[in-house]
Amino acid sequence: MDALLREYLPILIFLAIAVAIAAIAVGASWIVARQRPDSEKTSAYECGFDAFDDARSKFEVRFYLVAILFIIFDLEVAFLFPWAVTLGQIGMFGFWSMMVFLAILTIGFVYEWRKGALEWE
Repeated sequence: MDALLREYLPILIFLAIAVAIAAIAVGASWIVARQRPDSEKTSAYECGFDAFDDARSKFEVRFYLVAILFIIFDLEVAFLFPWAVTLGQIGMFGFWSMMVFLAILTIGFVYEWRKGALEWE
């Protein structure tokens, strides 16, 4: 049990350093930067509505569409990393399986592009 805990010690040290650096960065920005938001800082940015408005107001469906498309293509990258790491062990079957997967995603991407899902009016 003691050896198992020693194996996790570098991870704990890394997490402690990461939390310390994050706390220092947030604290330094709080001390150094002025904390007076102006009208530009509180204006609508990418979400399309005012930051301090009624939370139950109507929301554009296009924002949901962009978010869903981002998740779909982000998951593609999540599948590519383990595939690239194990490509030498999975052989030609694994290679062609991923090529079929990428072809299907490419067809979907071209379809949504032609339908205008990526155009912003």
